[in-house]
Amino acid sequence: MEDQILKVMKEAGKPISAGEVEKLSGLDRKGIYKAFKVMKEKGTIVSPVRCKWEPAQK
Repeated sequence: MEDQILKVMKEAGKPISAGEVEKLSGLDRKGIYKAFKVMKEKGTIVSPVRCKWEPAQK
């Protein structure tokens, strides 16, 4: 799931919310939030704007 989320974020080319990830990928929003939490702890994603996320390494 993390790989799918990162792929969607890179394709979007801008910081996006969990809702946008859900629309673009078709993944479950609860699963997205859980993955965001893990990814944030690992440092895989960063939040430049409140409630929006992007990959840490572009």
